[in-house]
Amino acid sequence: MNQNAEPSVVNDAVRGDFIPRVWGLITPYWRSEERVKAWLLLIAVIALSLVSVGISVWINHWYKDFYNALEKKDGAAFWSLIGYFGIIAAAGIVGAVYRLYLTQMLTIRWRRWLTEQHFARWLAHKNYYQLEQGGYTDNPDQRISEDLNSFTDNTLTLGLGLIRTLVSLVSFSVILWGVSGSIEVFGITIPGYMFWCALLYAAVGSWLAHLIGRRLIGLSNQQQRFEADLRFSMVRVRENAESIALYNGEPNEHERLSSRFDKVWRNFWTQMKVQKRLTFFTAGYSQIAIIFPFVVAAPRYFAGKIELGELMQINSAFSNVQENFSWFIDAYVTLAAWRATSDRLLSFRQAMTDNEQRLPAIDVQSQGQELKIEDLSLDLADGRPLLHNANLQVEEGERLMLSGRSGSGKSTLLRAMGGLWPRGGGAIRLPRERALFLPQKPYLPIGTLRDALSYPQTGDTYPTERYQEVLRTCRLEHLVPQLDEVNHWQRLLSGGEQQRLAFARALLYRPQWLYMDESTSAMDEEDEAMLYQALVEQLPNLSIVSVGHRSSLARFHPRHVRIVEGQLVAQ
Repeated sequence: MNQNAEPSVVNDAVRGDFIPRVWGLITPYWRSEERVKAWLLLIAVIALSLVSVGISVWINHWYKDFYNALEKKDGAAFWSLIGYFGIIAAAGIVGAVYRLYLTQMLTIRWRRWLTEQHFARWLAHKNYYQLEQGGYTDNPDQRISEDLNSFTDNTLTLGLGLIRTLVSLVSFSVILWGVSGSIEVFGITIPGYMFWCALLYAAVGSWLAHLIGRRLIGLSNQQQRFEADLRFSMVRVRENAESIALYNGEPNEHERLSSRFDKVWRNFWTQMKVQKRLTFFTAGYSQIAIIFPFVVAAPRYFAGKIELGELMQINSAFSNVQENFSWFIDAYVTLAAWRATSDRLLSFRQAMTDNEQRLPAIDVQSQGQELKIEDLSLDLADGRPLLHNANLQVEEGERLMLSGRSGSGKSTLLRAMGGLWPRGGGAIRLPRERALFLPQKPYLPIGTLRDALSYPQTGDTYPTERYQEVLRTCRLEHLVPQLDEVNHWQRLLSGGEQQRLAFARALLYRPQWLYMDESTSAMDEEDEAMLYQALVEQLPNLSIVSVGHRSSLARFHPRHVRIVEGQLVAQ
C-alpha cells in the first residue's frame, strides 16, 4: 500500500477519455459466454420497468376519473374506481417484486463474472506482487471486492433508472402537453406551457445541484480509500498480534489506527457539509415541486376552463415530468459514488496494464539444464546499485551457497531469478527442469494441512501415507492427526515449524532445482542439519541454490559464492 502513488493514477483515470474507458469496463460482460442469459435478464428487467411506467400512466388517467367522481359525489363511480385501483395496484406490486428480483440476479451474475476476470488478471503477470512492491495502487482487495460490487449495482441502478426515466418522460410529456393547454405571455401564445415550466424548473434545479454537489465525487473517492487503509491497518495488527504484544506496542498501534481514522473522520465530515448543502437544496426543490404545478395551473381552474379531475391529472403529469427531468438531481449522490468507484477501478486496471506492458529490464528465460547469470546488474528502487556485471554458472546437480553481508543483494538476486525484480539489466537463464522456491517466511494457505503441504498443488495430489511420511521426516509428527483439519496454519505454527513444513513440501514436490532464501533461519542447527540431510538423501540429484549466513550450512554446499562490493566472488 502506497499513500503517495494513488493521486497521480486517479488523475489518469479521470482524464478526458473517461467515458470510452468506462464503456470498455462495462461492455465485455455483454459479449461474453454469459451474454445470452445476461441479455435475457436485462430485457426482462427493462420490460418490467416499462410496465411500471405503463402503470403510472394508467394511474394518471385514473386520477382524473376518481377526482371527478368525488367532485360530482358519484358513489357508484367511486366504488367502481376503488376496485379498478386494486387491479392496478396488484399489477404494480407483482411487477415491482420481480423487477427487483431479476435486477439483483443480473447484478450478482455480472459481479461474479467481473470478479473472476479481475482475479485472473490480478494474479497473472505477477500483478499482485509488482503493484504492491511498486506502490502503483492501494488496497486491491477493496477494489476487487467492494468496488466491483458497487460498480455493478450502481451501473444497473443508474442505467435502468435512466431508461425508465426517458420512457416515463416521453409518456407523461405527451399527457402534460395535451392537458395543460396554452398561455399567453407578452402577447405570445405558448402551447403546452406546463411542459415548458417543468423543463425550466428541472433544468435550473439540475444546474444548481451540480454546482453544490460536484465535490462529492472526489470526496467519495477519498472516503473509500481512507476506509480501506483503516481496515488494512487493523488487519496488520491481527497478523502481527504476537510481535506487537511482546513489544508492548499497543500505544503506538493505537496512535497509528487513530491517525488512519482521523483521515476517515475529516473526509467524512467534509462530505457531510457538502451533502448537507445539497440536501437543503434538493429537499427544498422537492417541496416546492409539490405546489408548483397547482400554482401554475390554478388560473385555468379558477377560470372554469378545467375541472378538479383535470387539475389533479395535470398535477400528477407535471410531477412525473418534473421528476423525470430532475433525474440528475435525485441520482446525484449515486452518480458521484459511481464515478468515484469507476475511477478507482480504472486506475487499478491501468496500473495492471502498465505492469503488463512494462518491458522487463532483466531478461529471464527458461532454457537448458544449467543456471546461468550473464552480465547481471541489480539496482534498488532509489537507483543505488547492488550488483554490477555479475556472471555465474551452476551445473545440474550442484549445491551452491550464496552469502554476503546484510543488504548486499542475496535475496534480491533470488527474486530476480524468480522474475520478481524489475530493476537492473543483464540476463538470467533458468533450467527448464521442475523448480521450487522456499522463501524465508513460507506461505501457508488457510485450509487443511494437506492443502498447506501440497501448495501450490491441490490437497489431494498425494496419498495420505506420503503426507504422514514427510511430516515425520521433518519432525512434525505431532501434526499427523491434523492432516484434514482446517486452520490458519501461519498463525498456529511457530516460525521453525513453518520452515520445517516448507521442507516437507519440497520433499513432496520433488523438484530438480531448489532455491532457498534463509529457509532455515528460524531453526536450530540440529533441525537444519537433519532437513538438509533428508534433501540430499531423498533427492540425490537435486540442484540447490541457498542464501544463508550460518557456517553450519557449508558442509551441505560444496560450492560457496559470496557477494562482495557488488561482485560475485568464489570462496
